[in-house]
Amino acid sequence: MTVLYEDNHIIIVNKAPSEIVQGDKTGDKPLSETVKEYLKAKYNKPGNVFCGVTHRLDRPTSGVVVFAKTSKALARLNDMFRNGEIDKTYWAIVKKRPEKESDTLTHYLIKNEKTNKSTAYDKEKSNAKKAVLQYNLIAASDNYNLLEVKLETGRHHQIRSQLAKIGSPIKGDLKYGAERSNPDGSISLHARNISFVHPVSKEQIEITAPVPEDNLWKAFEENIRKA
Repeated sequence: MTVLYEDNHIIIVNKAPSEIVQGDKTGDKPLSETVKEYLKAKYNKPGNVFCGVTHRLDRPTSGVVVFAKTSKALARLNDMFRNGEIDKTYWAIVKKRPEKESDTLTHYLIKNEKTNKSTAYDKEKSNAKKAVLQYNLIAASDNYNLLEVKLETGRHHQIRSQLAKIGSPIKGDLKYGAERSNPDGSISLHARNISFVHPVSKEQIEITAPVPEDNLWKAFEENIRKA
């Protein structure tokens, strides 16, 4: 866990692939618990430490996660996420280049609880949730393409299922049609940047998360830095 920003009310960290944000049925230690331990040690706090989960990232995904250190910040951040007041940008590596270099995708997603998978449909269906994202092709190598993705809605596995629907599944994402897994079990989806007005101080906060320690990620990051 790498801390990217911290003040009295919030703490923002860079989640590694394989970490879970909040406890689940696996019983594995969640990132929220790691943050609590960090705060307890840093401030030498006796007893319980408050750490509120404001949003989630899929387990195999990396990148920016915001936690609340106070109940006031948690309530306000929850409202901000719900109202779409928090701007998040993702990077996704795909093998098959989309037909268009940039596009807005609109699909209707149905989640299968048993398989924990969402299926994207072009037309409305009963019980489906509308999903909208925008993507831009921002870099390319001989074999892979880097897309920058902005979500307009926040649905279960939205980026994964929508990119798979247009024939460009995320690298390593076997669940959504990738040819092979990544060696570390991750998928090549990274919550790159988050920006919002601080829930208490009202300052503008903008945080960028370094990409995972992986040669392909590093090469893309370097290409963009040089561009």
